[in-house]
Amino acid sequence: MKKLFYIFWLSAFSCLGQEIVVEELELYNDSIYLPGTLSYPIQTKKPPLAIFVHGSGNPDRNGNQGEMVGANYIKELADSLNARGIAFYRYDKRNATPANLAKSKNMRIGDLVADLKVAISRFKDDERFASLHLIGHSQGSLLGMLAASEEIKSYTSLAGLGTPVDKALIRQLGAQNKDAGKMAEKYIDELMETDTILDVNPFLMALFAPQNQKYLKDWMLLDPAEEIAKLSMPVLIVNGDADLQVTPEDAKRLKEAKPDAELAMIPNMNHVLKSVESWGENQRSYKEAGFPLSSKLVETLAKFILSNG
Repeated sequence: MKKLFYIFWLSAFSCLGQEIVVEELELYNDSIYLPGTLSYPIQTKKPPLAIFVHGSGNPDRNGNQGEMVGANYIKELADSLNARGIAFYRYDKRNATPANLAKSKNMRIGDLVADLKVAISRFKDDERFASLHLIGHSQGSLLGMLAASEEIKSYTSLAGLGTPVDKALIRQLGAQNKDAGKMAEKYIDELMETDTILDVNPFLMALFAPQNQKYLKDWMLLDPAEEIAKLSMPVLIVNGDADLQVTPEDAKRLKEAKPDAELAMIPNMNHVLKSVESWGENQRSYKEAGFPLSSKLVETLAKFILSNG
């Protein structure tokens, strides 16, 4: 079932004069409800379609996560690419939808890959669009690599890790608190050796809770550098130099694994794709939607997708 309505592009990119069609779609992976939004410019005949793959946590289709994140960055990216003649599909992650919460308690990485494949299957034969492209953000960078198939004409890793996630977790936690980093390393070793962590410090329970452990182990066993090397379509690797979660070294490691990929380092762009000028702005931009999306990112993505569309 889908609902169809129209909006007119009159805001920040009104000079481009695009009229945008917006469709609210209700897709399912078996009993998992995956609502999403498709938007595309009607002036562009058979535009390329970009499918956005969200990161970790429970982001909705706009890129928001309750009180934690309110940057609205996925919605802003959709609007920006629509204005440049590119269609865009974004959907709520399964654990962002209340109807799925009970069914998502034992979620695994493979479940998220299967959700993405539902979206790819929905659009692969849609004659309104010239081609399909994946944009995988953060954890979605790895998910997109795992889901990419022959129908995908280009792949973009956007702020994606270049190492297995266990190394990133130890690095990130250790940067905040050395003891937390050492504790995380101990837990990860225990999880990999015994398939469980018997006693978790309350300080790290949100991350290493029993219901998360199999999910984490699945994730830790995957190396993004190995996965990106398997891709046969054109690949773009993008990272911001103001990203506090994923480093330029991650992007460089992905590039080393995929030498024919394009690499773009975006000045002043942080993990939620906003242009920031200071550490304080970087922090506030996660919760405040007023910070501008990186215009350099939009230009880079549009050029790459259109050149491969």
